Amino acid sequence: MYEKTIIVGNLTRDPEMRYHGEQGTPVTTINVAVNKSWTDKNGTKHKRTKWVRVSVWGGQAEPVNLYLKKGRQVLVEGTYTEDKETGNPRVYVRDDGSPGSQFEMKAIQVIFLGSKDSNGSESPISVPDDVDEEDIPF
Repeated sequence: MYEKTIIVGNLTRDPEMRYHGEQGTPVTTINVAVNKSWTDKNGTKHKRTKWVRVSVWGGQAEPVNLYLKKGRQVLVEGTYTEDKETGNPRVYVRDDGSPGSQFEMKAIQVIFLGSKDSNGSESPISVPDDVDEEDIPF
């Protein structure tokens, strides 16, 4: 069996990094809003947003934490993490009492999209999982 999911969306808040376990493995959490727009057969336009919480582990965690900010567009390749009891997205109750659900992913690769560097040129950055931090040129 093989599973791979690719999403493209925008960060809804700044990344949050922590260190996990005795080894101190870095983990950065990002929240990505993935928008879908379509027009139905009656010409009515629709828009739906899916919220995905992404865990980025190891060598990618620190660059993701350092270089991504709220609003930045990213492409994330990874696998979904389901609720252990139901196998579905995590379900919760919002502060206002309404129900909500959230998809969760473990990132295999994060590609930075949709922003410009200080020189005004496009700067997509791909940080594969097996890259040593010393190999990153910035």
